[in-house]
Amino acid sequence: MQYHEVIRLLDQAGAERRPCFFLLDYEQEEGHFVSEPMKHPESHDGLAWSIGGYECGSVDITPERPELLSIHPEPEASYAERFGLIHRGLQHGDSFLANLTIRTAIGLSTDNLADVYAHTSARYKVLLPGRFVCYSPETFVRIEGNKISTYPMKGTIDASLESAAVRLLSDYKEHCEHCTIVDLMRNDLSRVSERVRVARFKYLERLTTSRGDILQMSSEVVGELEPDWHRRLGSLLDSLLPAGSISGAPKERTCELIAEAEGISRGYYTGICGYYDGESLDTGVLIRYIEQDGAQCYYRSGGGITINSQMSEEYQECIQKVYLPIAKPWPSTSTIKV
Repeated sequence: MQYHEVIRLLDQAGAERRPCFFLLDYEQEEGHFVSEPMKHPESHDGLAWSIGGYECGSVDITPERPELLSIHPEPEASYAERFGLIHRGLQHGDSFLANLTIRTAIGLSTDNLADVYAHTSARYKVLLPGRFVCYSPETFVRIEGNKISTYPMKGTIDASLESAAVRLLSDYKEHCEHCTIVDLMRNDLSRVSERVRVARFKYLERLTTSRGDILQMSSEVVGELEPDWHRRLGSLLDSLLPAGSISGAPKERTCELIAEAEGISRGYYTGICGYYDGESLDTGVLIRYIEQDGAQCYYRSGGGITINSQMSEEYQECIQKVYLPIAKPWPSTSTIKV
């Protein structure tokens, strides 16, 4: 389905207070829309999803948990070329922050992405058969009552490192990157809401993965919507996309730099998923993402690049983010107090 058709259907569903599930891709070309999914939870051609406690669709649960057998990232020299293009754009003032991603071939112990879906846990899980599976910890926006909230996530560190939390919170490069994205999301929310403010700044969450625990840094930005926001549900989302945390600032020119550096369509990767229940909205950013291309699976990962970024560190961060989460009841994150 075309992106703008999904936006139209979302506006209509909101006006009618009709529940729906949807996907919107990064390039704003493609989408997926399911009206009133809970009325027919098992009949969506294998589509399965779970968002904040709501779930629809089912998959067979195999006894063996899938394992990540091998990781084949692109050579560091190839990444260095992409990084260099982005960094030159930063030096020229075309961008202040750009999210650069790569596509890594992986080997799994299963050839069925439904097995990965069944054995993983995250606030946002989506299985689109033959296309991708996603298990994302990152919220895009939530709306409850007239309050809209977004939770930009920037900054990751291996939790096993000594004083990991203090190191992440005090890292100058990560601080600059995080401040830039918080400011971008504050400006984005100001397009659609009033009294926008930062409710929480730089809090940490621990995420348990198959390759060890990691700490991730987020902030919370909130605003107040007009009471009739339901009637422009799709249009509201359209004005905020693509998500700032996976594009950069300023958004339009940064997206052009990203397209040139990456050289491949992201598709649904770094797009959004969402469920509207007729009263509230919960949407997630489609990261922590495995896509299927014929017999080969690829993991998509990336990170924010600033003028202070070091190429080798950014390359290693992309690889560190390739993981399968440990299967346990959602939520699989815990807030860290420092």
